[in-house]
Amino acid sequence: MRSIVNFFRKPIFSDKRFLLFVWTLIPVIGALKASRIHNNYKIFSGSFYHALEQVNIYAPYPAEHHDMFYYGPVFTVIIAPFALLPDRLGILLWDVAMSLTLFFAVYYLPIAWRRKYLFFYIIGVDLYTCVMNSQTNGLIAALVIGSFICIRKEKDFWAACFIMLGTFIKLYGIVGLSLFFFSKHKGKLIIYMVVWAAIFFALPMSISSPGFVVQSYQDWLHALSAKNVMNITNFSQDISAIGLIRRCFNILDASPLYIIVPGLVLFALQYIKIKCYDDLTYQIGILASALFFIVLFSTGSEKETYIIAMTALAFWYSLQKYPKNKWIAGLLIFTIFWTLITSSHIFPKSIHDDVFKRYSLKAIPSLAVWLILVYQLVTSRGIIKQFDPNDYTKEERIKEGI
Repeated sequence: MRSIVNFFRKPIFSDKRFLLFVWTLIPVIGALKASRIHNNYKIFSGSFYHALEQVNIYAPYPAEHHDMFYYGPVFTVIIAPFALLPDRLGILLWDVAMSLTLFFAVYYLPIAWRRKYLFFYIIGVDLYTCVMNSQTNGLIAALVIGSFICIRKEKDFWAACFIMLGTFIKLYGIVGLSLFFFSKHKGKLIIYMVVWAAIFFALPMSISSPGFVVQSYQDWLHALSAKNVMNITNFSQDISAIGLIRRCFNILDASPLYIIVPGLVLFALQYIKIKCYDDLTYQIGILASALFFIVLFSTGSEKETYIIAMTALAFWYSLQKYPKNKWIAGLLIFTIFWTLITSSHIFPKSIHDDVFKRYSLKAIPSLAVWLILVYQLVTSRGIIKQFDPNDYTKEERIKEGI
């Protein structure tokens, strides 16, 4: 065991160029390995052409793909540069883009590299699963992180952009608002969000028409409402705290609000430490909590969504006062391992489908870590008071003003 640990302590494994290479290689392998264009990418690229033709982008198109489009109308513009390319090239560049947006979001976090490079290995556990299915979850996580970075740097104009873009792509991107209290220019941030909301609302009109876009927003809300109902019995969805509780206790008809509201109360409790609003440790904790919340309290959570939870897990671990403590390290390893095996086919299909998926068991360790994190932020127990300035290189100190 010691020889394995020593092997991974070699400088190459913490080298920025090496990690960038790996995070670029993973989506390339995923795209090249796929024997066919993934269904999700067909849905994404198809939405662009349906918007051009001004036909309902939320209607089923069984001749083109199975399942339906559930993203905001603005997504039809975002996918456009990729949809215009040949499918093989388009999906390759799309997967690489989804990987690198999260890579650079984490890279620019104001945390010393000697602490931060481990993030890429923790998150990388789910990266392959995410890009193999051409999912956007890495992008959503990157936008939330990006808004945090911009607020820290007092670039509220761009923070508002990332918050609104995440919201207009997927509604749960709105969790970026959890960082609002850390802004030193709250009035400006509100104004900027209104401006960006107007821009992203109107942007799809550049490839369609105003009337079609307005109708599309109505269709989007109806589609999401219908999908929320379908997720109750679709065991590939609602892999969340909501699904875990409803399925384990056989209360499928229970409103998700019975679970979401207590979750919101716990989340709100974290803000009682007003004096800590300017503290980086506290801010990173809230950021991690918000990312966990996206996954744990959305009925649309699926196995690919857990790249967001793994990102939150990495942030949580970086805050621990005693990271080598057996229970802290054990919980980290167990969460990574459990998240991995519940998405794999190591176990027989009967166990994978009838146990793990049926009861949303994948959510258990992430829910446990989130509850621990909430407790730590409220009580300030078990987490560092501040990041050690000695962790930073001279260049990092200058960059972060330490």
